[in-house]
Amino acid sequence: MAGKRKFSTFSLSFLDIMSCGFGAVVLVFLIIKHDVNTQVEEQNLELQAEVNLLDEEVTEGQAQLVKIKNTLSLLDQELVEASGLARRINDEIDAIANKIAVLDQESDDQQIIKMKEQLRTLMLEKKKLEDEQAQGNDARRFIGQGERQYLTGLKLGGARTLILLDVSASMLDNHIVNIIRRKNMSDESKKQSKKWQRAIRAVEWLVAKFPLSSQYQLYVFNTQTRALLADTTHQWLAIADEEKLNTGITALHELVPGGGTSLENAFRAVSFLDPLPDNIVLLTDGLPTQGLKAPKGHTVSGQEREELFNLAVETLPEGIPVNILLWPMEGDPMAASAFWKLAQHSLGSFMSPSKDWP
Repeated sequence: MAGKRKFSTFSLSFLDIMSCGFGAVVLVFLIIKHDVNTQVEEQNLELQAEVNLLDEEVTEGQAQLVKIKNTLSLLDQELVEASGLARRINDEIDAIANKIAVLDQESDDQQIIKMKEQLRTLMLEKKKLEDEQAQGNDARRFIGQGERQYLTGLKLGGARTLILLDVSASMLDNHIVNIIRRKNMSDESKKQSKKWQRAIRAVEWLVAKFPLSSQYQLYVFNTQTRALLADTTHQWLAIADEEKLNTGITALHELVPGGGTSLENAFRAVSFLDPLPDNIVLLTDGLPTQGLKAPKGHTVSGQEREELFNLAVETLPEGIPVNILLWPMEGDPMAASAFWKLAQHSLGSFMSPSKDWP
């Protein structure tokens, strides 16, 4: 009689079990890998779009850099020529001075007078060349009263400078009665007000002093904020682009001050510039009269204006120096203190220029 066959746990096919397990592992692996590939492809599309955008910015930057380098090379050549001419004039001055000394000993009055006249002419030419060399790095020429070219303490460095110019109705005059009177005048009369003309000349002086290799933007604000040149919103302009610069100055002379003042709108506009400015120059005459929206009443108290100012400062990006040119107006005694604190906090500068500047 045959022996009874014993039962064993390995009586099933071991290879069948292993095959099933291995197949399950391979299936899970394929599913996971397919999901990873899908995610990588989606991420690659986003990264490629960013790369394309950066390539465009680099191309545009290189084009601007070439233009700036060409401008600087031309200016350097002009400065070298002016320096050479100045040296020749100095040599002629020395030669004439020596002749005058000799003629003084010989007592020839007519020749001495003639030589002194030549010497005076050469000295005037020398001064003219020195003035041209001193202004060789300016973006555009600006001559104020007495050709003054200074404003002690103002910081104009940095690769990108934003000018914020107040164009509210209060820029028409320093006295409230005169502001109300001018608001009822013609646009031409408004544009010719002394206070507004000072603000325009101040902007002209500023852009004339920016480094030629730098960029700038000019925003004007009252209840709203906009770029002076509408087609340049959120863009940086090359200071070496003289044509664009002159177009902006021409547009500035056509502005007519009016409306209230929303400093919060002006400071919010800063955040939309990319990259952010290295420097802000704010030209204004007092604390704001509204925030993002118009006030409910017809008047705004001094305390409310201070609160509106503090709200505006909170919207300003950190780490940007704010340089303030303030033309104080009647009835706003806290403006100087508030703007001085902003300048100190932002490591900028604060000043209230004299009436004959620039």
